Amino acid sequence: MSLETDLIVDRRRLKRRLFFWRTLAVLAIVGAVIAVVGKRPATAKLHLARLTISGIITESRKQEEAVSALAKDDRVPALVVFINSPGGSVAGGQGLHDAIARVAAVKPVVAVMGGTAASAGYMVAAPASRIFARESTLTGSIGVLLETAQISNLLNTIGISAEAITSGPLKDQPSLTRPLTPEGRAVLKDLVMDMYEQFVAIVASGRHMEPDKVRSLADGRAYTGRQALALGLVDQIGGEPEAREWLASNKGVSPDVPIEDLKPRTWTERALNTVSGLLPAPLARILLSQGLRVDGAWAIWQL
Repeated sequence: MSLETDLIVDRRRLKRRLFFWRTLAVLAIVGAVIAVVGKRPATAKLHLARLTISGIITESRKQEEAVSALAKDDRVPALVVFINSPGGSVAGGQGLHDAIARVAAVKPVVAVMGGTAASAGYMVAAPASRIFARESTLTGSIGVLLETAQISNLLNTIGISAEAITSGPLKDQPSLTRPLTPEGRAVLKDLVMDMYEQFVAIVASGRHMEPDKVRSLADGRAYTGRQALALGLVDQIGGEPEAREWLASNKGVSPDVPIEDLKPRTWTERALNTVSGLLPAPLARILLSQGLRVDGAWAIWQL
């Protein structure tokens, strides 16, 4: 084979290699573009957002970020918050409340209560411009609780003793292995009452009520939707159709605007929330929270 023939063969081989790598590069670019576009919201049209809050409310950064982003989304003229929850952690309720409040500051927000919207479930409804409830909805239950267990008598019965070396007399309060001291009880009571006052302030601000009026209603009891309407804790008996009618007549949001669910939680988070909703409230708190931690305070209706 001549030198010229060898050069022609080598050139063809080089062209094939170049074609392969160029094709691969083009496919990689196309794949990257598809991946970026795929992360964009699927709904590019004007629509209402529906945030569904169900089961036990816990802290969720993704959910709070997704809700807060609606404040700057020009495609969303209003937010509908559907609530079916007995409550949850104080911090979780406050985080979600604040995210909803950021939306309510710039566009209409309506809250629609299902069978239960109590304690932290009521807290997240407070920023709404209008709250709707069924006559039989269980709501209110404004208050805070901090539960712990103490098994020192059981340990003594079976001959087990526990020792704690602490940097201060209140470091192990509450404790699983010894009773609360009077000082420890007083400190924990102060914590609960401070969070209670935060809850009262949230309701007073959202409902445009005097704090003393809220305190008179906030003894922990739940109210039916009909009772809550008479007390000023909700605005109207109804569901989502009535909420849509109110948005149309009072905020100019056409009833023809479609509504899309906001789904910021991961599959795992949604699964855990579903399981927690099926459990009795005390058991859910034990399994899904930190019942013995000082920061494990709950705003939840005791089922």
